[in-house]
Amino acid sequence: MNSPDDFANGAPVGGSGTATPAVRRTSNAFGSPGTDSTVRRIDLNEQLIRHPDATFLMRAAGDDMRGAGIADGDVLLVDRALAAHHGSVVIAVVEGELVCRRLEQPKAGRDRAAGGRLVADGSAVAPVVISAETPLEVWGVVTNVIKSLA
Repeated sequence: MNSPDDFANGAPVGGSGTATPAVRRTSNAFGSPGTDSTVRRIDLNEQLIRHPDATFLMRAAGDDMRGAGIADGDVLLVDRALAAHHGSVVIAVVEGELVCRRLEQPKAGRDRAAGGRLVADGSAVAPVVISAETPLEVWGVVTNVIKSLA
């Protein structure tokens, strides 16, 4: 298993593989691997990554985002090409540090000058209020979470 520092600054992902996605799905069983020659390998790069040149891996530290399904040690796929919007789980720069938070923005009808806030999902950590003094700097949008079950 990788150490927590493996993805401290993000690690680029992507690949030049040309594997074809699986051609069928099963609901509760995989069947015998020797009887079906139509099953193909799944390329996780193709399935999970929309922008290979702008997608990075990062390892979560802490449990502030447990409500979003992100636990300490999970690997996050972060896409820097996506625009963040209300409800997105983002990696943001707060006081020079990268943090994972959910972005809450005011509705279009309300005063958008307020800017919104970054909130920990399922934690008592105080939200970061976005203002002129604390501008929003989104490093990337979290698209997937990879968990280790072992």
